[in-house]
Amino acid sequence: MARRQLNFNRRRNSGRALALWAVFFILALAIAPPVKHYFSQRAQISALNVQLSLDYKALDAARKELLQWQNPEYVKSQARERLHFVLPGERQYIVTQDENPTDSTPAAKVASTLADGQPWYSRLIASIRETG
Repeated sequence: MARRQLNFNRRRNSGRALALWAVFFILALAIAPPVKHYFSQRAQISALNVQLSLDYKALDAARKELLQWQNPEYVKSQARERLHFVLPGERQYIVTQDENPTDSTPAAKVASTLADGQPWYSRLIASIRETG
């Protein structure tokens, strides 16, 4: 009889363990989607924070550039560099050279017969004629 009682207790303990595992399994299934959603939102928030910091850096760079453009000397230097502007009375020379020069001659000839009083298009045409 003691043996039957022992078997019965094992089955009852086994049934309780099975029920406990079933409750844990159902609980895990119920909690898994919200936990997954939480972690995906945290990853999205961190990515947005990184993007926000990059945008703030770009904004600071744009503000610094705007301050530079308010300086007349900077505007003048950019006009000279980018648009090849010259002040009245100055003469500008643009030298072009191949990356792999074949001989030791200068890459561009300077027009020597240009008069200062002529309009720019006359000097351009004379320069083109003289350099060939």
